[in-house]
Amino acid sequence: MNQPGSRKAIIVGGSMGGLFIGNMLVRRGWDVDIYERVAGMLNVRGAGIAGHPEYEPIMRACGLSDARPVGIEVEGRTAYDQDGRVIAFHPHPQYLTFWGVVHAKLLGAFPAARYHTGVGFQGLEPGTRQCRVRLSNGETVAADLVVAADGLRSSVRAALAPDIVPDYGGYFAFRGIAPEHKLSARFRDTMMGRYIWVFPGDGQFSGYPICGMDFSTEPGRRQYAYLWYRAIGAEAMRDLLTDAGGRCHEHNIPPPLIRPEHFVRLRQDADRLLAPLFSEIVRAAEHDMLQPMYDVESREIAFGNVCLLGDAAFTARPHVGIGVLKAGQDALELIQCLERHEVIPEALKAYAAARVPTGRKAVRFSRYLGTFIERGHPSPETDPDLQLTAQFLLQTSARTVESAEAFLGPRRAMFDALVTA
Repeated sequence: MNQPGSRKAIIVGGSMGGLFIGNMLVRRGWDVDIYERVAGMLNVRGAGIAGHPEYEPIMRACGLSDARPVGIEVEGRTAYDQDGRVIAFHPHPQYLTFWGVVHAKLLGAFPAARYHTGVGFQGLEPGTRQCRVRLSNGETVAADLVVAADGLRSSVRAALAPDIVPDYGGYFAFRGIAPEHKLSARFRDTMMGRYIWVFPGDGQFSGYPICGMDFSTEPGRRQYAYLWYRAIGAEAMRDLLTDAGGRCHEHNIPPPLIRPEHFVRLRQDADRLLAPLFSEIVRAAEHDMLQPMYDVESREIAFGNVCLLGDAAFTARPHVGIGVLKAGQDALELIQCLERHEVIPEALKAYAAARVPTGRKAVRFSRYLGTFIERGHPSPETDPDLQLTAQFLLQTSARTVESAEAFLGPRRAMFDALVTA
């Protein structure tokens, strides 16, 4: 693994992006430490992840020959109106896995003694050959390479590019996960294997099957996840982010601190706005979560011997299936650039040249798909100028941007103008 005299890397952030690049570096002889500010384990976080063939080379580069995580197969995506009638279908065989499955695989592959929890980033001292990173445990560690994989509100990005801050997109995703055994027999028989989109006149509702908390795919032990995008103004946003003690959390609120009345109201709205077969998902759900939609669009992601990766570099809304996948693609490009260029700053410049255009396009594509929600429109077709339809959303959502672009058609000129603006 690590050889005497091997180059030293420090990775700030122990979620998906940090583990992708950490495993890749370790398997190429680097001396690697990952520092994750959260004290507990992360593998219980998150919900569903759409599987893509692009994961296979990423997982192999991490040393995982069993490249495909366990998941549930779906044959396509189906859209419904408020009354539960089918309004669009797109055949797209895909498997849906659970965030915890992928994280557990990556964490198990990384040397346990080099994964440090409860240790955050405090500061950075740049150097011509090495950087020195100050940590919350009082240590200062020198490294040839520093990778910031610390997410949407990256502390490293704040130190290097303080002008790049998350931009609120105007809406939230309300999330939950329903155990299969709590859903009706009718739902289990007709919907458990479907990936659904619903347009209830109040944002966009999506649902999809995932494996159980024990990673089981056996009938009866699976789960069904939902997310409901709803436009939320500034005053309502403050209320959603305020806990029972009256503290308003600045950007997001930990799930245990969400006031219960918000999801009581959501369940009432589900009964009012969704067909009964879909409202039961919300009523049966556990693990309530709130996710404000933010965009992060960095102008630069390489700073000498330091680079940004994953959501620290670009954060796109979940309409395109790139959250975890983009972090893996970033890591794969970074490791390839480090292998091609002996001088680390030159490798990071090449990495930035490859990934900045891709990240920018992903942010803008996901923003485009969510425009009708942000503007409070009751359906994608409300504003004809947007050229959004239920069929187009089925074709492009939960895909890589590269594959989604094939469906732009007459929207191509409009979208190209948006990306280059």
